[in-house]
Amino acid sequence: MSTPSRKRLMRDFKRLQHDPPAGISGAPQDNNIMLWNAVIFGPDDTPWDGGTFKLTLQFTEDYPNKPPTVRFVSKMFHPNIYADGSICLDILQNQWSPIYDVAAILTSIQSLLCDPNPNSPANSEAARMYSENRREYNRRVRDIVEQSWTAE
Repeated sequence: MSTPSRKRLMRDFKRLQHDPPAGISGAPQDNNIMLWNAVIFGPDDTPWDGGTFKLTLQFTEDYPNKPPTVRFVSKMFHPNIYADGSICLDILQNQWSPIYDVAAILTSIQSLLCDPNPNSPANSEAARMYSENRREYNRRVRDIVEQSWTAE
């Protein structure tokens, strides 16, 4: 069954394969274009450097008019990421636009890692630490990075 959302997801996938942005990858799960697995690599020269963070993206037939549900599968410690892995990011909520594709979503999440918004916390402990004790925050991030290498 080929619907507009599925056609668009195929286009997003082809674009990701031919012109992948640095540090991100993603692909649909077996035989299900509506459910994707993705990996974001921690940006170089940041506390996230060297991390490989797994995510899932769940699309509906409303895509691209509605954003996918994006969750980190990897354990995260970040002001804008909830304990269940869901992400507090404006483009995944009220600032969504159909011009965003999978590459844009993943790139935005990657840049959120280094540039959190502590004023809109999903994890209040991480937000407080980011604002008040950057050294300890960076140490906790490096722990998460190391865990990302061994996590299944």
